[in-house]
Amino acid sequence: MRISALLVLGVAMGQAPLEASTKTAVAVLETLSVKGRAPKTGYERSQFGPAWSDVDRNGCDTRNDILYRDLTSKTFKSGTQNCVVLTGILSDPYSGEKISFVRGVGSSMDVQIDHVIALSNAWQTGAFKLSYDKRLAFANDPMNLLAVKGRLNSQKGDGDAATWLPPRKDIRCAYVAQQIVVKAKYKLWVTSAEKAAMVFLLDKCPGFKAPTN
Repeated sequence: MRISALLVLGVAMGQAPLEASTKTAVAVLETLSVKGRAPKTGYERSQFGPAWSDVDRNGCDTRNDILYRDLTSKTFKSGTQNCVVLTGILSDPYSGEKISFVRGVGSSMDVQIDHVIALSNAWQTGAFKLSYDKRLAFANDPMNLLAVKGRLNSQKGDGDAATWLPPRKDIRCAYVAQQIVVKAKYKLWVTSAEKAAMVFLLDKCPGFKAPTN
């Protein structure tokens, strides 16, 4: 079944919000271990599987599933059963801009799929211990994926909350809450600087609930 339009950082982005749990984001954050980043030794994109996979076996790879979920006014490549997205409009969660997506060699880069917890960040905060299947699930988990403005995704790189936040300030609490939940789900840790940045942000939105799948 195709992923429904769940997401992603709340009504502020004009999209359906993730459901909120009864736990606050701060409470979930307190369950995470605090350690330094492990070495990047051994990290390769292939450690998380191909980019992109069809892990739910719905006939569409994860990239197209996320474009389907996050874009509006979509058109599709004929003969793909509405799988391959050719065009659409993104309400970029990170900037608030409306961005036209056009599939093509250069134009596709205008809209990229961001791992909310970057893969190399995940590797250095515990994913190197996970099985290949678990890392594959992580890389394709809709909870950890957002269609965003390509230049902002490139700017973010593998940054965590201590080094990069979305320019749009009104979604930062939701952004770090989503990071916290993803790290908790896969038993990853946070660095002391990362945790301090998250706590500082969440102090500005007391009681902010942790999202759930």
